[in-house]
Parts: sequence; C-alpha cells; structure tokens
Amino acid sequence: MRPAEPSVREPARAPLGEPPRRGRGWDALALGIVALVFALPLRGLLRAPGPPMEEGFMLVFPEQVLRGALPNRDFLHLYGPGSLWALAGVFKVFGVSLWSERVFGLVQQLAIVFGVFAIARRWGRILAVSAAVTSALVIIPFGLTALAWVGAVGLAVCGFAAGLEARATPDDRRALRWATAAGVLLGLAILFRLDLVVGVGLASIALVRGLEPARVKRLAIAFAAGVSPYVIHLATAGPGHVFQGMVVDPVFRLRGGRSLPVPPGWNHFDGFLQNAGALAQISWPVPALTGPHQLFLWFFSLLGAIAFVLWQGWQAVRNRPGSIRARSLLVMGLFGAGILPQALQRVDSGHFQWVSCVVFAFVPVAGYELICRRAPKLKSRRVAIGSGAFALAVLTLVIPTFTVGWYGDYAAQTFGRHRASFKIQNGDRVFYYGKPDRAAAANMVIAAAASISKPGQRLFVGPGDLRKTPYSDAYLYYMLPDLVPATYYIEMDPGVANAKGSRLPRDLESADIAILSKIWDNWTEPNDSRIVGPDTTEQVLRRDFCRVGTYLDLYELYRKCH
Repeated sequence: MRPAEPSVREPARAPLGEPPRRGRGWDALALGIVALVFALPLRGLLRAPGPPMEEGFMLVFPEQVLRGALPNRDFLHLYGPGSLWALAGVFKVFGVSLWSERVFGLVQQLAIVFGVFAIARRWGRILAVSAAVTSALVIIPFGLTALAWVGAVGLAVCGFAAGLEARATPDDRRALRWATAAGVLLGLAILFRLDLVVGVGLASIALVRGLEPARVKRLAIAFAAGVSPYVIHLATAGPGHVFQGMVVDPVFRLRGGRSLPVPPGWNHFDGFLQNAGALAQISWPVPALTGPHQLFLWFFSLLGAIAFVLWQGWQAVRNRPGSIRARSLLVMGLFGAGILPQALQRVDSGHFQWVSCVVFAFVPVAGYELICRRAPKLKSRRVAIGSGAFALAVLTLVIPTFTVGWYGDYAAQTFGRHRASFKIQNGDRVFYYGKPDRAAAANMVIAAAASISKPGQRLFVGPGDLRKTPYSDAYLYYMLPDLVPATYYIEMDPGVANAKGSRLPRDLESADIAILSKIWDNWTEPNDSRIVGPDTTEQVLRRDFCRVGTYLDLYELYRKCH
C-alpha cells in the first residue's frame, strides 16, 4: 500500500459553519482591512471615465426595461436578463443615474471579494485577508461598470461559500438553510450569465459529491427556483428571440469580430481599447516590463494558476476525503477551469481580470496546502504569510500595469491627483470621458440634439462609417432620456449589426435624429471587425437624412430631411 501523505494542518475551530466567538474581533479587523482596500480608490472610481458602450448600455438597458422593453426582443442583449432586472429594480428605487449604476457595480465586486474571504476563512484569517485583497486588487481596476459577468461571478462565489457551509455544518436544520441559500445564489448567477453554467456545473459536482441526499435535494430545488425566471423571459420575449440573442449571436456570429490572437502579442497590444487605455496610465515607480509583455505573462500565469489550484484541490481531496478545506479548494479550482473560456475568447486585461479575481485569490491557499504537505514542520503562520506575500508580489512585480498600478491611479484620483476625467452633462444626467476634446464635442452634440428634437422622437446612435460596427457611444441614449432608441443594436458588434440582412437599415429609417461618432473610425484589430459590411445603411443615411452639424470633427448630427 502507498503510505499516506502527511495531512495539512487545519486550525482548531468551533463546529464547522460557526466561527469561534473569541475570534470575532479578529474577523472584524480582517474585514476592516479588506474594506479599507475598497475605500481608498472609491471616490476616484465613482468619478472615473467609463467605457462608452459597455457602461452606456448598462445605463440604457435597465431604463428601457422600466419602460416596458424586453431584452432580445426589443434590443440586443447577449447575456441573461437577471442583471438588467436587478439594475432596473435599483433604478426604480434610487433613480436612473450613473451613481446608482456604479454603486450597484461596487456591490457586485464586494460580493466576489466577500465570497472569496468567506471560503478562504477556513484556512485562517491571514490567508483569508491575502486572498480577499488579491481578489480586490485584480477586480477593482476594472472600474465600477455594473456588467452582468461581475455580478454573476459574485453570486456564484457566494453561492459556493454557502454550499460549503451546508456541507460542513453538522446541524441538519442549519445545513438545509445554507443549501437553500446556495441553490438560489447559484441559480441567480446563471440568470445573470447563461455561459456561467459550465463553471457552476463543474464546481457543483465537487460540491455535492458525498453530500447527504436531503441537502442535495434542497440545493437542487433552490437552484431550480433561482433559474426559473428564465421561463418568464422565454414567455415574454419569445423563444426564438431569446435563442437568437443569447446563443446564436454571441456564440456563432460575434466571436469572429471580437476574438484576439492567442496568446497575446509580446511586443504590442492587439485590442483597440487596450491601446487606448494604455495612453492614460499612471507611471509605476517599481521597474516593470512593458504593458504588452505583462499581458503576455498574465495569460500564461492565469493558465498556470488554474492548473495549480485545481491540482492542489484534487490532491487535497484524495488525501483527505472528509476535509471541508480540501473540498473547498477543489470546488474553486473547478470553477476557475469552467470560467477560463471567458479569458480565452478575448485575451485582453478586462477578460483576464474577470477570471483572475477568483483564481489568483486561491493561489496562496493552494500554495499553503502544498508547502504544509511537503514541509509539515514549518510553522503554519509563516507559511500563510509567505503564501500571501507571493500572490501580492506577482501583482506588484509581474502584472502591475493592470492591477496595483491602476489601483494606485484610482486611489490618487480619490485625493485629486492624476485625474483625467471630463464631465459630460445634460440636466441631472452625467457621464465621464477620458479626453477633454471628446467630452467637449459630446456636450455640443447633446445640446444640439436636444434643441432640435421633441420628447418621444427616435434617436439612432452609430459609428461614422455604418458599414463597420465595431463599437458604439451607447451612453448618448442615456444622456438624451426624452428620446427613444431607434435601433435594436444599442450595443453594436461587428458581424452582427453590420451583417448582411440585419435590421440596421430599417432601424435607421425609423429614426428622427441620428448621431454618428467618428471616434471609432480608426478601429483596428486582427479579427473580422475589419470586414466591411453592406452599404445599405449608408444609403438610407444619404437618402433620408440631412446633416445638422459636425462637432470638433468627432460627432455628426443628422435629422430627417422631411
């Protein structure tokens, strides 16, 4: 027989699922440290420039839902309806504003970090803090845009934390309550993002394997309840529209126009927005590689981190089948492997952040497991400190541009330094842009559009060349709330909006006002976004619309000629 490997030390604890009372003060201190990490850059994050299309449609879509529009039927939406319904509820209570949307985005990020902390807490407070801080330093630099993916991952990680408590606690009544919470949270995660089903499914297999049947049944019933609103969405938007918008468009039509070479380039950024973001970067005081070099190393570090966490989780469960810590590590390793396609479909820093915020957080935990198994005589506190320091060193020395560098930039902006954010305003509606000329041009075109339009008229926003649709200044719909979006393609994607036979020409025909942005005319990426589509929409523009004005050669305003 093979001799059993030495077990990893697990600190004494009260009944699983119930932290020791004498440790609550230390838990509060640990959470206070994590809260401070969020507090330092918060003011800067709230006033920072947002991505014009992504943050724009997360402002516009929920407001359209409040007005009775349906995702996939009335406007293109590539993900589940859950995030739009949740944000629409926030807007209903607190009003439609940039601040409501960004606070919701902050809550989504907090959910990820809190879930990471709750799971890593089983290894002690040192590793819990290091895991949570690592997660925060990866996800905070993404900004506070309330995208569905961030909310879905937050729900999933909290769901796994609840599920592990359901597995750990000996009290059946408490366990069933935790199982209910876990099932609902995991179901809601799928309601936010349908493509998260792979990660949730893989991790859930490890979560429920060997679990008492009553707890598995309760979790499954609660999960079904969490995803059941999809039935409402199918019934109201129509199965055909839902399948087209959530499966056909994102899986079969969009990838060619959004994918980037794998691995990323060593000497250059392939993504257009990646290049644009690098121009406004704060200088990092520690010697570091160039941004493209860091992105290249990040790609392979992410692959290695997933393999390392998954391997250590599998080894831990094999050696200690009844250990809740071992099971926790395996669950998170499988979840990381399941969400890896999100990073591979477009290899840029944003998609890496969405996966690394979970996977990198458990690298120090996996390192602790490995060292304690190989060197059981080492003091566990020193091992925990060393493992946590290693993870932070990777962020500081290997990929600082996209993590601690941007974090430091937002923190500096909190105190009024290095702030490159320029306000666009129409009444009480505000948006921020990163360049003064673009903000000035936007203010001009918004004022002009408001002056020549009437409430209820239809507004079309598109790129300067309507044969190519790589991006859209969708925030303009939010800035002109009295006008109705005239197009299904509020989010414009190459190969979708400009495809042969798309409804874009008919949408433009229905518009009263059109604003075209020339900012994205020089969009260049090594993918199908370079393909020029039919000129049918351009013909409609020339036939039916008269130019009102051009603003700093960045925006053009048109109105129906008749």
